[in-house]
Amino acid sequence: MAGGLKIGESCLTDRDVVRSARRVTWLGFWVNAILGTGKVIAGIFGRSSAMLADGIHSFSDFVTDIIVIIFVGVARRKANERYQYGHGKYETFATMLVALILAIVGVMFFVDGAEKTWHSFHGRHLESPTWMALIMAVVSILSKEWLYRYTRKVGERIQSAVVVANAWHHRSDALSSLATLAGISGAMFLGPAWRVLDPIAAMIVSIFIIIVAFQIGTPAIKELLEVSLPSDIVHGMYNVIGSTPGVEAFHRFASRRNGNRMILDFHIKVNPHITVDHGHHIASEVEQRLKDAYGDGMMVNIHVEPYLGQQVDRNNMCE
Repeated sequence: MAGGLKIGESCLTDRDVVRSARRVTWLGFWVNAILGTGKVIAGIFGRSSAMLADGIHSFSDFVTDIIVIIFVGVARRKANERYQYGHGKYETFATMLVALILAIVGVMFFVDGAEKTWHSFHGRHLESPTWMALIMAVVSILSKEWLYRYTRKVGERIQSAVVVANAWHHRSDALSSLATLAGISGAMFLGPAWRVLDPIAAMIVSIFIIIVAFQIGTPAIKELLEVSLPSDIVHGMYNVIGSTPGVEAFHRFASRRNGNRMILDFHIKVNPHITVDHGHHIASEVEQRLKDAYGDGMMVNIHVEPYLGQQVDRNNMCE
């Protein structure tokens, strides 16, 4: 169905997709506002560098939420004369920005934690965190884990990579708060010698964040560089094309993504003695079979050529 997204037996229009993405993102936005404010206050008055860093992490979510709100609508716009393949790369670009922000925040956490750890091992006195920081860490873990699960569920339902990426941002915040909780607990209950656990927790937080940034950023970078689709999907498409009645052979297969849309370009070879109309019918059948197997939203560009006896492999592919 043009202009929509099939999910099981239901169909979501582009307007439904944008509305769902923005609704869940605004929810995350306000949760981050409350948590970020609470964490910074708890970090300052609760004497915890890990909690303060965690609060800054939550405030960084403001930026990523705004990116999602802006770009998810742009990405669903129809193709036009300027963007003839659609606006899907805007969503990819937004996903990459989310990953970049995560990576920068992660590096900042690590540097700050490493400096405080170094000073602690060289005689600098560190203050013990208070119950305010400990309670805030527990609240953050519970709320951010719930937000991660809810956001990811919505992102997978509407098949939006940037919403799923933002869900992982929420999960990274939950993991960072878990490390923060461990560091604060150790610093509070194990005595003055263990207060260094608080900045060490901040360093552990940074590692989680950088890993998540890499996981969500790599696919986006590959898409912007127009890396081909995964090999298992490509070989499945080979089978669909080569097994279509009337296709004697095919070659020059190329694939890429544009946001949530797959784009294919290839040539099929048909009996040179059939009519142009028959050749067109075969090409249309190939396109429909691919869409039935991999989704109506894909774009398939097929060039029809005469088959002149070229040698083919088991997929009917030739040189």
